[in-house]
Amino acid sequence: MKIGKATVPRSAICTSNEDTIVVRGHDLAQELIGQVNFGDYFFLLLTGRKPDAAASAVLNATLVAIAEHGLVPSVQAARMTLAAAPDAMQGAVAAGLLGSGSVILGASETAGRLYVEIDEAAKANGGDLRAAARAVVAARREKKLPIAGYGHPEHKRRDPRVDALFQASLRAGGGQHFVEIAKVVEDIIPGVVGKDLKLNVSGAIPAVLLGVGFPVNALRGVPMLARTASLIAHLSEELNDPIGFALSYQATREFEYTGGMPEAGR
Repeated sequence: MKIGKATVPRSAICTSNEDTIVVRGHDLAQELIGQVNFGDYFFLLLTGRKPDAAASAVLNATLVAIAEHGLVPSVQAARMTLAAAPDAMQGAVAAGLLGSGSVILGASETAGRLYVEIDEAAKANGGDLRAAARAVVAARREKKLPIAGYGHPEHKRRDPRVDALFQASLRAGGGQHFVEIAKVVEDIIPGVVGKDLKLNVSGAIPAVLLGVGFPVNALRGVPMLARTASLIAHLSEELNDPIGFALSYQATREFEYTGGMPEAGR
């Protein structure tokens, strides 16, 4: 039984021989090492082309924006894992990334797909972004789906990273079409959802990245890549100043048992 149509393993990303490593058509040693930053290299790996100045600036800005936000669940999971297995940093990093789902880290992809859907709906109906946004958001609410990229448990007025990313995109010359869509969604949400949910960083990231040609299907990878850097920093700190068991102890201290108890005499 075959999965997919390919019968021969193939990839356009990398090949190597005894003397040379070729990445996306570039000699790694001669053309890339020491000549491109890691954000640009990520873009090249992903798309097969080097980013222009706008794409480079925007991608690097998003990586900085989403890498760190304190003792969030991914960080706590990683630090407690390292406390239990201090010889396995790779396992602790993996533990921190395994929760990259629709609520944590993965929301950027969901928001990006929302913006693309609105864009396509607008193009099919005379270019009215507001009407398209209202229809798409309403349809999602009818299905009881969350509106990814909006609302934040701490940043109620608007996530401060949003305007910073929008300004970085504007300065770099990135396309603003999806930024406009993101703002329109923010504007119509109160009337459709009944709550004044403001943009968060997971809504801003796809808005600016789609404007520089970043692929939708890789949007989730941006916060995952960025958070990996943060996790390594936290785990280095954990090795020097451990709090992993303290996090566990706090959970135990606040724990409430809600199950039944054995009957007396049994």
